[in-house]
Amino acid sequence: MISVIGGGAWGSALYYAIKQVVPEALITSRTKRNIEGFVSLEESLKNEYVLIAIAAQSIKEFLKKVDLKNKKVLVASKGIDNEKLKFLNEIFEEYIDESRLAFISGPSFAKEVKENKPTALVIASKNIALAEEFKKFFPPFLKIYTDTDVAGVEVAGAYKNVIAIASGICEGLNLGNNAKAALLARGLVEMDRFGEIFGAKKDTFLGVAGAGDLFLTANSTMSRNYRVGLNLAKGKLLDDILNELGEVAEGVYTTKAIYKLSVKNNIYTPIATEVFNIIYKGKNPLKSLKDLLV
Repeated sequence: MISVIGGGAWGSALYYAIKQVVPEALITSRTKRNIEGFVSLEESLKNEYVLIAIAAQSIKEFLKKVDLKNKKVLVASKGIDNEKLKFLNEIFEEYIDESRLAFISGPSFAKEVKENKPTALVIASKNIALAEEFKKFFPPFLKIYTDTDVAGVEVAGAYKNVIAIASGICEGLNLGNNAKAALLARGLVEMDRFGEIFGAKKDTFLGVAGAGDLFLTANSTMSRNYRVGLNLAKGKLLDDILNELGEVAEGVYTTKAIYKLSVKNNIYTPIATEVFNIIYKGKNPLKSLKDLLV
């Protein structure tokens, strides 16, 4: 049996998919929701398999309070811990043996998953047998690939949100498709350059979890991070943008973490740096994009 912890858009979409294969699956979240199979956190933890889909910046505190060391855990959250500057797999490995951890990522809008539309995802684990175990929980319309490159899947899943913000800014400034194509191509190279420092494999960035997720997230208003960029280009204040969204846009927080890590490790990350300058230093978006593209 499997439980989903996190009832937001992504957690509930994955629960919807899993429920087609495992009708007895359970779901819980911090806020009580009117969902079939919704239970308390304590009840959900009676199951052997657990899928975590909560905000990246909340993971550390969650793991301090909830004992998962004997569970098999699939992490659907994406991001980097801002305080510790650690990837989510590093945070989880402080509490759970790596052989019991897997991470799911890829180009996927929750709305389309709930409509049973074809979707490809990657489950990465240092224990490939565990990745294969989790694969069995998903219905046929979800094409699941398995891999051992946890670092690559983690970096790609976090970094693409930052590039999506930049892409939204580019669109909002009406700089054109040529500029956006250049931005995304350079963004993919930047993701790979950053990931290499942390042991990621280049092939991961050319596949579903890398290029696939980037191209989706950075090209649609269904993406929260893309919408953040659109609104920054219009001159809106970040707090107002986030309030309007009503959901977490992980790229806002990931931008700061990537900037700090790039400075610390002397990594060339021009796009992430300009997004950081726009969000946290108030740089004019048009000047930032021109500094990148002209």
